[in-house]
Amino acid sequence: MRWILALLPLLTLAGEAAAQTKGKGIRLWNLTAETISGFQLAPAGRTDWGPNQCLNDKDKEVDHDERLRITGVEPGRYDAKVSYPDARQCIVRDIEIKADAVFSIADKDLQDCTK
Repeated sequence: MRWILALLPLLTLAGEAAAQTKGKGIRLWNLTAETISGFQLAPAGRTDWGPNQCLNDKDKEVDHDERLRITGVEPGRYDAKVSYPDARQCIVRDIEIKADAVFSIADKDLQDCTK
């Protein structure tokens, strides 16, 4: 029993070290000129949009030059539906998302915008 108690602090330290090396996860960097109120992903070429990732943010919006943690998404190629508070929506096609990396969208990436 003593050896179990002696190993417990080592196991805790190992778990903390593993968590620190895991990275910050996938993040979106909003380089558009406006605040984003909706950001949904679908596999590239499809329209089965996932949940609004902006809900992961404290104020539920992503300001210009702000980063947003993306959850529930595996690395791969995606299309994104970007929504703005004025009800405008745009599509960004063929975004490459990598594990523990930041990807950005800018005004030049926005296509097929509607209001």
